[in-house]
Amino acid sequence: MNRDALVTLSKDDLVGLIEAQAAQITLLTTRIAELEARLSTPPKTPDNSSTPPSKGQKANLPDRLKKRRDGRPGVSRALAEHPDRIIEATLAACPHCANVLCSADQADIHAYDHIELPAISPIVTRINRHRGVCPCCHKHVTAPAPKGFEPGSPFGPGLCALIIHLHVTQAISFERLACLLAEVFGLTISEGAIANILARAQAPLLAAAAPIATAVRASPVVGSDETSARVGGKNWWQWVLLGSTAVYHVIADTRAASVVTSFMDGARPEVWVADRYGGQLGHGAVRQMCLAHLLRDATYAIDEGDHRFALGFRFLLLRAVAIGQRRDELKDSTLTQYHADLERRLDRLLAGAMPDKPAARRLFRAMRRDRDDLFRFITRRDVPYTNNACERALRPSVIFRKVTGGFRAEWGAKVYAAAASVIATGRLHRLTALAALRAALAGEPVICPG
Repeated sequence: MNRDALVTLSKDDLVGLIEAQAAQITLLTTRIAELEARLSTPPKTPDNSSTPPSKGQKANLPDRLKKRRDGRPGVSRALAEHPDRIIEATLAACPHCANVLCSADQADIHAYDHIELPAISPIVTRINRHRGVCPCCHKHVTAPAPKGFEPGSPFGPGLCALIIHLHVTQAISFERLACLLAEVFGLTISEGAIANILARAQAPLLAAAAPIATAVRASPVVGSDETSARVGGKNWWQWVLLGSTAVYHVIADTRAASVVTSFMDGARPEVWVADRYGGQLGHGAVRQMCLAHLLRDATYAIDEGDHRFALGFRFLLLRAVAIGQRRDELKDSTLTQYHADLERRLDRLLAGAMPDKPAARRLFRAMRRDRDDLFRFITRRDVPYTNNACERALRPSVIFRKVTGGFRAEWGAKVYAAAASVIATGRLHRLTALAALRAALAGEPVICPG
């Protein structure tokens, strides 16, 4: 508003204008203070928070002169134990003097392998079911279909397992998968046929995943984690629940604790291993918090400026991790002493004054509340000190989501979760992904008995 306009205003209008401007100034001053306070806080990075590594910014490495590397003995590929074919290359005569050579003159052998793939082509089996009329009873008769060659889908279980394997583990889309099958295997197949293969696999994969879920529920120690998923254009969540002999995936439309509660179906493991997310609380008799997450929280508090509690707490966690890494070679009595020592050190840290920095203060209060969940792994050898195994189990799903964009329909998410459960559990039992899928589609168990 210019001067001429202000002159025309009455006294009451001027007072109202000044009051409105004062209120606006107060609001903006408060906002400026909030932004300045935010500028003073350290940025969230993969090293001090749960920010994924893909969102972190790596610094440029300094230019350094490359050191001359010391030589080492050469390593060559080991020869195959059972070659498919052996070619004996011999000399009929000496290339220098043309003297005739016999086998006794060529006793030494220089052996090496030549590896090649044969031409790949699908095996097509035509089934002719003969039919006719019985000359005795004059009824129409038809020969039964051979076992394993029943009418229906023309694609066999081995091909179906390969398609599911390439789609789930290698994140190959339907379009690229159809192209790959045509160019590499000489098989013409449409994207719709691939979708039908996955849809038909839902029933046997879910049946194979049922005993996997039972094994997870029966495990005394269960680890859990979750990540985002996309289903039908909406944000869903993929959960992983990991036992000692099985890995189970669940894709649900919520991140609430009800997903785990519904899955566990009343089962309550002795120890639940997870991060500090609220949806992971209360599912086990006791909890072991992931120390890797706590280390990042402590690092963030240090970056924010707390060099007393956060620094001491980070050192304590590193000491506990070092003990956990040596746990297999230590005696039970030694682990008990280490546990008592860690508890005494934690007592001294928590007996100090409340930190003044926000991040350190939140961490301090949380550790006072949940201190019993820090060092359970010290005296219990079957409990890990991080939920890193769960994060590794979810990593392929994160890659799948980024490459494919998610699932168009809910049934696709169910098939993927069941296939991921079968593959991950099969690997625990020394089965390849393809072998585990073939077993599941054939109705065979993926979990080895005993």
